[in-house]
Amino acid sequence: MDKKDILNVVDHTLLAQTATWEEIRRILDDAVHYQTASACIPAAYVKQAAEYVKGKLPICTVIGFPNGYSTTDVKVYETKDAIQNGASEIDMVICIGFLKEKRYAQVEEEIRRVHEACDGKILKVIVETCLLTEEEKIKICEIVTNAGAEYIKTSTGFSQAGATFADVKLMRAQVGANVKIKAAGGISSFADAEAFLRLGADRLGTSRLVKLVKEQENER
Repeated sequence: MDKKDILNVVDHTLLAQTATWEEIRRILDDAVHYQTASACIPAAYVKQAAEYVKGKLPICTVIGFPNGYSTTDVKVYETKDAIQNGASEIDMVICIGFLKEKRYAQVEEEIRRVHEACDGKILKVIVETCLLTEEEKIKICEIVTNAGAEYIKTSTGFSQAGATFADVKLMRAQVGANVKIKAAGGISSFADAEAFLRLGADRLGTSRLVKLVKEQENER
């Protein structure tokens, strides 16, 4: 698997609280240049970003991020607003407390409502695996599958840890055939990226891989 193939499935990401438009613009330029799957950026910049790239790149943004405990109505509103502003992909965070309380129907209904608000756009459901037990990881795979989302995503990158090989392997075994997997958080080498893909990930959330390629090009 060559680097270009890997970059093609990367959501090139900048979600720092301090991100400025100039930094976002560079992310967009790099994402277009290296043909990444999307650029994942804060919702506040989606409209400006969509106008800037003029359809050359899918714009992804995050909903209920990073803690997931805003209400379902708020997440639905955020989603509709982001899509109206030009987002093509939505990465939402579940209410982790509800999952731990076994309020499974509420978790599923929230995902279903956000998915409906996506109006045909891609929904990736962030479950923050580092905070879950094995039982909870298996259950959320079932819930995401039943709710009809396109992807399950390991992590926000803002919690205690990011994606692990074990979690991606477990997800691959537990989600339905209609659900893809996004590994995110802490992916810092092409070797790790390839390993995640071989274990069953379909998309990678990272900022580091494009930076690595640029550094290598500058060294030539």
